[in-house]
Amino acid sequence: MKINTLCFLVLTLLIASCKKNEKQSFFDFKSGPWRATLKVQDNKQLPFLFEVMDDQSLKIFNAEEVIDVNEIEINGDSIKIKFPVFEGYVAAKFIDSMNISGSFIKESLGRVVPFEAKYGQQDRFKITSKPSKDITGNWETVFSEGNAEDRYVAKGIFSQNGNIVTGTFRTTTGDYRYLEGVLNDDQLQLSTFDGAHAFLFTAQVNDSTINGNFYSGNHWKEPFTAKKNEKYKLPSEDSLTFLKKGYDTFDFDFPNVKGDQVSLKDSRFKDKVVIVQIMGTWCPNCMDETKYYVDFYNENKEKGIAIVALAFEYAKTKEKAFNSIKRLQEKLNVEYPILLAQFGTSDKQKAQEKLPMLNHVLSYPTTIFIDKKGEVRKIHTGFNGPATGQKYIDFKKDFEEFVNQLVTE
Repeated sequence: MKINTLCFLVLTLLIASCKKNEKQSFFDFKSGPWRATLKVQDNKQLPFLFEVMDDQSLKIFNAEEVIDVNEIEINGDSIKIKFPVFEGYVAAKFIDSMNISGSFIKESLGRVVPFEAKYGQQDRFKITSKPSKDITGNWETVFSEGNAEDRYVAKGIFSQNGNIVTGTFRTTTGDYRYLEGVLNDDQLQLSTFDGAHAFLFTAQVNDSTINGNFYSGNHWKEPFTAKKNEKYKLPSEDSLTFLKKGYDTFDFDFPNVKGDQVSLKDSRFKDKVVIVQIMGTWCPNCMDETKYYVDFYNENKEKGIAIVALAFEYAKTKEKAFNSIKRLQEKLNVEYPILLAQFGTSDKQKAQEKLPMLNHVLSYPTTIFIDKKGEVRKIHTGFNGPATGQKYIDFKKDFEEFVNQLVTE
């Protein structure tokens, strides 16, 4: 009797185990192309494309950009996708093997955006008609025209091949990274998703103007207008941030991930050209800049060059902020110190209070160039990343020439 009971229990456990394994196998992430959408304001869908690889990692595509994602957890019918560097993640469930539904979440900001993904779809936006215009070129752009508090200028830089449009908007503080979409007749749709920011642009294109709306996640919407202007230039990035009257030096004193206070007065910076990066681990432009700085630093650190980053984090606790810093350092192989300047908010006015010698902190990132004598030689606001094409090439050339000039002085 006892033997029969034992056999029955073993058989029951084996059947349960098989069912569990069947369920786990059924909900493995199906390899191949997927199309995801985020629901933003006005009931609009912000699409992006990704591909699941055989090893269950995935690649997100935005025009020329490819983002590798390998932090994926599947438990039964639940899936969690955590994006590299940034804190944002997708928490969702498999409806079946070809459909996922859930949310894109940024906990520190309390933002939750509805998310869906379907297997096998490869068009970011549907092509429905021939384009009636060609927007290739440069566009003088104004966001939130008529609103003095929110108004800002930008430069649209686009390339069109048939219906397909790629490019970006450059602002005085950076760029909107890799945008990709379509132009159907006179209707323009562009989007990008990088694990931190989710951007959607919709607009109507006339012969020499573009009028539309910019959506950021489901928390922000603003209008924009643009007119064709091949000669348009934005204000110089080197003239927007400067030392206030009464200050002739720059200084800081913030902790590193080990809890040690680091100051510009430390011996490690003596007689060196120091590049100070004001940034945040949540900021895609900062990530682009950091990737470039890592390469530059590794190639030039023996020349008497030091880089130090001051991180302004919106993580609610110091522990979470330091965890974000450690994660970025590990993902991007950052050897130079990243100090925690602020946590709990990324408010620029609060950041300026931590650095009172600056007239303002206008942008993340901002770079301060300090010569061997400790004098501030230049402050560069924003960062024009790889999506800006020639502007990025010009930036790297100017950056390297200026730093080399300071090294040889």
